[in-house]
Amino acid sequence: MASDYSREMQDVLQELYARQPESQVRPRLEPTRRAVEILGDPQQNYGIIHITGTNGKTSTARIIERILREHGLRTGRLTSPHLIHFNERIAIDGEPVSDEVFIEAYNDTKPLLEIVDNQLVAEGEQKLTFFEAMTAIAFQIFSDAPIDVLVLEVGMGGEWDSTNVANADVAVFTPIDLDHQKSLGDTIAEIAATKAGIIKSGSLAVSSNQTQEADQVLRERGVELFAGQSFGVSDISADGFGVRFSVQGLAGEYPFVWMPMLGEHQAQNAATAIAAVELFLGGGQRAIADEVLRQALADAVSPGRLHVIEKDPLIVLDGAHNPHGIRSLRRALAFHFSGRELIGVVATLADKDWRQSAQELSQTFNKLIITQAPGPRALPAEDFAEVFTDLDVEVLAVEPDAVMALELLRGAMGDNSVGVLTGSLYMVGEVLASVRENSEDE
Repeated sequence: MASDYSREMQDVLQELYARQPESQVRPRLEPTRRAVEILGDPQQNYGIIHITGTNGKTSTARIIERILREHGLRTGRLTSPHLIHFNERIAIDGEPVSDEVFIEAYNDTKPLLEIVDNQLVAEGEQKLTFFEAMTAIAFQIFSDAPIDVLVLEVGMGGEWDSTNVANADVAVFTPIDLDHQKSLGDTIAEIAATKAGIIKSGSLAVSSNQTQEADQVLRERGVELFAGQSFGVSDISADGFGVRFSVQGLAGEYPFVWMPMLGEHQAQNAATAIAAVELFLGGGQRAIADEVLRQALADAVSPGRLHVIEKDPLIVLDGAHNPHGIRSLRRALAFHFSGRELIGVVATLADKDWRQSAQELSQTFNKLIITQAPGPRALPAEDFAEVFTDLDVEVLAVEPDAVMALELLRGAMGDNSVGVLTGSLYMVGEVLASVRENSEDE
């Protein structure tokens, strides 16, 4: 039966992917609003924690969702993009939905979504895009489950992102920086203003520590709770393949908790997640039980984000794909692996700020292997390699095949080396899929 669904799932995804891709964003909200209205507004049937920002969204979403599940709530989680399988985007109780569930929802909603498509075409507009249709279907899946609360990650921006047809009980802002400038604006202030669109009447809002530009915009939009001021994290230390830290929340103190994620920034993400849960469950007035929080954090994972895939030699995957993310990666590597040789396998997309990313990568790694992400948006490995010519970093090889680049990395590593594959979530997903496939074959 599973193989039958797999073939049918491929057909369903082919139909969805035939729509305008999510990389070609249309700044509009009305089509998604029509789609959910014709479905009966399923997004109104559960609580919502809505998350935006430039980096850290998915990790923060996963931490929030895990804490809520430890409270006994039935959760949904919508994130993007996926690393390996499409189903990762839509999770119920922490697990990706089955092909069967998605296919049934798709078949049930397809005739109604086609009505919206026809209306749009008659008005001279494009049909629902991939992301618009997928978001509407996901809202329906969560309603049918049913769930108690949805942890909802913005696809891009906020104000006109398809997810913004939902009204957030809690709006969460992870660090805001430059990315997707062609769609969101040329300055941090402009980008912050777009992201602030997820704040609705009645929303409680909480933010990670922000730059001065983003901070000012969010305050003007009504955000009052910021990391480092209303709540905060301290005593951060590396502890094995994880991080130990203390959090002063909005309602409680949580000393020396541990989480199996690498990087000081993950402790910062956890503090923001804890504050968001405190707001959702008790308006920021009720502390999380100590044993509940410790168990949830100890079980929190974020694949593809400082994700250790091999320990001998030590190889890490990280989805940093913009200059801000790469700087966070550099701090995390220095925090956990100071004094060790750092060898990077790096790729990027042509529509990213890859020249500035190259500057950051050259300051992060001792040596590099240049590779290529899968798909039509990839910057060719040879083109990416050229920009490193004048940068102070040794390029060991240029290998367009990311899986082959991983083999070259293994061969280049010594006893004191740490290997890191980064620069593109798509490349990280491709490598992770290969590693998992090989481990299953053994």
